[in-house]
Order: sequence, then structure tokens, then C-alpha cells
Amino acid sequence: MSIENYLNHPNFGLLFRVCLIDANRELFTTLYAQRLFFLVTTHADGLEFEPITRGDARVMVENRVRLLRRSGPQSDYDQLLSLYKQTFQS
Repeated sequence: MSIENYLNHPNFGLLFRVCLIDANRELFTTLYAQRLFFLVTTHADGLEFEPITRGDARVMVENRVRLLRRSGPQSDYDQLLSLYKQTFQS
């Protein structure tokens, strides 16, 4: 089962969730071009959007893939690895 999450950015429109980084942070990218990346942090008073480079986003996803390979569910690992290849190796 694939669960897709979207978020509306005030300036860049619809964002697609790439992956969870930790308990309060998630990585999002622009829906169509997948060239702009945002680290979205959840606070008690709302969301904080931090633009990050494609290189930084790639490193974050690689770290998450490694973590899931070691200790996560196989299905989550497979799904994120596929998304990684689609986003960063095309």
C-alpha cells in the first residue's frame, strides 16, 4: 500500500512528501519538476519551510535509506529506494 502525502506551500504550490527525516521533520519537493526541495518542520504553532539544495536533499534521503535498510520494515525500505532512484538518478 502506498500512502502519498502532499502539502500546499504558500509560494510554490503543491509539494510531494519524499520521506520522513525524523519525528518532526519531513522532506518535500515540488510536485512536477522535483527540483526544489524543502525541509518541513512541524512546531506547535505551525509549519516551517526551509529550502534546501538538491544535494542536501539527496544526502538526507540516502541517510534515511541506510537507516531503513538496517532497522526498518523491508516494504518501507523498498518504497524509499524506488523513490530515491526515481528522484535522484533520472
